[in-house]
Order: sequence, then structure tokens, then C-alpha cells
Amino acid sequence: MTDKIDFIQPDRDQDAVAIHLVNETSFSDWKKGLSGGQRAALDAQKFTGGGYETAIVPDGDGWFAVGGVADPQSLSSWCLARLAEVLPAGTYRLNTGDAGPALHGWQTAQYRFDRYTKDDKAQGPRVLLTKQVKAIDGAKAEAQAVCTVRDLVNTPAEDMGPAALEEHAEKLAKRFGAKLNVVRGDALEQGFPMVHAVGRAASRHHAPRLIEFEWGKKGNPRLAIVGKGVCFDSGGLDVKSAAGMKLMKKDMGGAAHALALAELIMQAELSVRLHCIVPAVENAISSNAFRPGDVLESRKGLTVEIGNTDAEGRLILGDALTLASEHDPDLIIDFATLTGAARVALGPDLPALMARRDATADALVAAGKAHDDEPWRLPLPDAYREYLKSDIADTNNAHTNPYAGASVAGLFLDKFVGDGIDWAHFDTFAWRPFAKPGRPKGGEALGLRAAYHMLRGRYAA
Repeated sequence: MTDKIDFIQPDRDQDAVAIHLVNETSFSDWKKGLSGGQRAALDAQKFTGGGYETAIVPDGDGWFAVGGVADPQSLSSWCLARLAEVLPAGTYRLNTGDAGPALHGWQTAQYRFDRYTKDDKAQGPRVLLTKQVKAIDGAKAEAQAVCTVRDLVNTPAEDMGPAALEEHAEKLAKRFGAKLNVVRGDALEQGFPMVHAVGRAASRHHAPRLIEFEWGKKGNPRLAIVGKGVCFDSGGLDVKSAAGMKLMKKDMGGAAHALALAELIMQAELSVRLHCIVPAVENAISSNAFRPGDVLESRKGLTVEIGNTDAEGRLILGDALTLASEHDPDLIIDFATLTGAARVALGPDLPALMARRDATADALVAAGKAHDDEPWRLPLPDAYREYLKSDIADTNNAHTNPYAGASVAGLFLDKFVGDGIDWAHFDTFAWRPFAKPGRPKGGEALGLRAAYHMLRGRYAA
């Protein structure tokens, strides 16, 4: 958790340890300018200038750090992340140039999830000085948004149920003067029947609800951000295996992305009328759980036959997307940990992106590439709509063949988005199974930065 520490600060020529950046090509020439003792120190640490290599080099009564990067003249978000992880606590500055996009990884590398335990071996903060003073607030906000997603996703389901998501949304609404509305109980059953059906088997402590807030001037283009808030997914009566259930605290990762993105939008004061919607449930098992073969009503009026109770996220999103569409938004973006099929296709690092309009998809992909958060577009093919046919209802929620699972889920959601509305869907993993510099194992924001920078370009403050 990083919200109380300033890992990047203005460079006012205060004392700091220098960081030199080299790559394998430039290392040999750079090394020639060092003393014999300094070269020996690098050799002893087996430093060759390779990516993410680090070393500490004596320099008179002090020392400096050196890091290996792909291109010292063109830094990525993660170029300084390994240094931020391994250097001693202290204050640092780059010897040449400025960190630019690498300010992001310097901060996220120092993320720690310490809600339940304290790391006695943890060092103090590593602070990086920058002359890019105007960039500091934005860089800090963006890194904090990523860490917010991580915190929410890493928190176990008992402490991050629907009520906890509501509490987080309430704090955001109060902070930015947004209008919060939460629908529960009988009103939820009447107005959002699929949200109610999925969540009704949970205990009263984890009762389902529809959380929404609005912010911004009414005359601005309306932007809807929707996030899947399945706080734990047992699979319902089509119960998951123990292994499949183990990580299901992260099934509210879409909601975490939506709330973090909403915070970024409000902080940046983008020229939008923001409508943030989070259907929050626990997909539990009890005597009143919804069943395979049931037919559910939806807010839109479509009837949905339940082919699989473990395809529940698309049900609650269906009602939420209907609500978003009723206000005729300029754009809807939803985030969901929706399908294993997306992970089979793209692995854990690339969020799947589906969109109705090519221009919107292209802008999201371009923003992601520019900020080291690239999504990969998957199609919404009309040929696969027939996979969702039902013999007794308007649609089924799951198909029985093994093909195109991510796209078919997207096609189900498409049924609940109003005609002609610009809509983009992120099927994100919200989890990192293997650590990388700046990106620890655990909850992760994937697609957040792509969406945010696309929106900054589209709705400049």
C-alpha cells in the first residue's frame, strides 16, 4: 500500500545518489571511463548491462548505482523498477536525462500488501527526484490507481464483499462530490433481477447490491464505466473445483478496475458526465441458489436460460449495461474477469478487448501500447451469436461447445448494450501469477492505463 509515501519528488538539487543507465551495447565504452576498482566491483557483481541487471559501484567516500535497460534514451514504464526493488532506502536521481514513463514502475515496484502482516525485512522508501515537476501529480495518481486495484483484489473475500465495495465507492463519492445510489433488497429484485438472482444465496453479510454514482457537469458527454463485482465465485450449483475456486477472491477485479478508473477520471477532471456502475454479489451455494435450467428475467426484458451457473458475471453485467444504456451515453467501457478462454488465448499479461467500433478499439490499443498496458483485440463475430440460442428463452447464458469462449461471452453482453452505443469490453485477468519488476505476484491492473489514457485523449480536461 503506497498511498502515504511520496516515492517521486521534485528535484531541487538536494543530495541524492546517482543512477547510471546502460545497455549491453553501450556498457563497454561506459565502463572504460571508470577506475580499476570500480570495474572490479562491476565484474564481481557480474554486471553486463543486460535488462534489469543492477549494481552498486564505489565512488570516493560514496557510491552510485547502475542499471541495465534496453535503451537508455527511450525508457519504458518498467526500466527503473528493478532498481526501486533492490536499492537501499534513500534518495536517487538519474545521472542523465529524466525518468519520464519510468516514474510509474519506480512507484509500483515498491507496492506492498501489508493489511494482514508486517514485513520486518522491508526497507524504507526509495525516492526518485525528477525535474518533471508538472508530471508528478499525474504519475502519482496513476500509480496509486494501479495499487488500489491491487489492494482491492488482494483482499480476501470475507473482507472484500459487496458491502466493502459499497464502502469504497461511498468514500470516492464523498471525496469528489459525486451522487451515490445503492439498490438492495426488494428494489434490487424488481429493478435488477439478474443481479439479485446471482447474489441471493449469499449470507446477509454479503447480500447483493447495485452500486452507482454520477459525477461531472450534466452538459458533458456521458461516460459509463461498469465493473463486474463478483466478490467470490463458488461457481454456484455448477460448483468449481477446489483449484478453480482458490483465486476467486479476484473475481471482483472488474469492479476494482472500474472504481480505480473512476477515481482517475475525477482527479483529472475530464470533461465527462461520469456514470460508474458496479453490480456486487457473491455467487454462493445454498437452498435458494439459482439453478441450471432456470429462466431469469432481466432488466432489459430479455429472458435468459441458465446453461451454467458459473457463467454468472455476464448476468450481473447484463443488468448493469442495460442501466448504463438507458442514459444514452457517448461511450460505455466495462471491465470483467469474465472468461478463462481469454487467458487460454492471450495468457495472463494481455487483457482481451472487444469493441463495437474500430476507431474506439484502435484508440484503446494505441494508448495501451504507449503506456505499457497493451490490450489485444478479439472479435465479436455475428456467426457465433447462434451459440447462445435457447429453446425456451430469448437467450442462453452459456454455450455448450468448446469454441470462442471469450467472444461468445462478449456477444452475450452485447445483447444488453443499447443499439448504436459505442461500447468496449475488457476481459481482464486482474491477477499476476508470476512476479516481474514493478509487478509483484498477486492482484494487478491490466487494461486500466490503456483505458485512462484513451479517455484523456478523447475527453481532455
